Amino acid sequence: MGVIVYIDTILVPISLFLTVGYHAYLWNTIKNKPSHTTIGMDKLRRTAWFVNLKKLGEDKKGMLAVQSLRNTLMAAILTATITILVNLALAALANNSYSASHLFKGAFFGTQSGRIFALKYGSASLFLVISFLCSSMAIGYLIDANFLMNAYGEFSSQLGYTQTILERGFTLALIGNRVLCITFPLLLWMLGPVPVMLASLALVWGLYELDFAAKFTIRDKPTDLTIEEKCIRV
Repeated sequence: MGVIVYIDTILVPISLFLTVGYHAYLWNTIKNKPSHTTIGMDKLRRTAWFVNLKKLGEDKKGMLAVQSLRNTLMAAILTATITILVNLALAALANNSYSASHLFKGAFFGTQSGRIFALKYGSASLFLVISFLCSSMAIGYLIDANFLMNAYGEFSSQLGYTQTILERGFTLALIGNRVLCITFPLLLWMLGPVPVMLASLALVWGLYELDFAAKFTIRDKPTDLTIEEKCIRV
């Protein structure tokens, strides 16, 4: 009976550990074997694209930079918009759900005490705020990088300040998107800890298929050293 009453304290931490552990594994793979992940391959391609960008003329350089950063900027803006709208809707939903908490009685819905109820919506709101902040900062970094790419005399033979700003923008946009994805299982906590666990398993499976979708043959697989050497030699 005690396990049924406190099922929230078992399944929800396991779900969070599953998602956080997956992203820790993903970060370690990107750091040590970037060519094994789509995120790492995108970063290597951005490095080569950034170095080759300085070969273009001033008219083509500005247009190419805007078109290349447009999709990431739109995704970051969309993520920030979704997070703030869901957070506002969550505040109104929390009040109505607390008034109707007597409808969610049963072991499947977990504990419905006041503290657990506040923890459910407080944790989801915290993740939404973090996602909003990361996405907002990503927008600022990407706009700044776009300006620096078109600044006269910014490019040099070394990868410098502009590429650092560019990578920070892409990294923050990725973090904001992933934090938003982690928030969706927490939003299902109002229906009980079991949907949280099932949603976390589905999320990790979907993200794994997305992050490790790049599969290369031995002939076509580029080595990390080769790409980096090409970037430095250009």
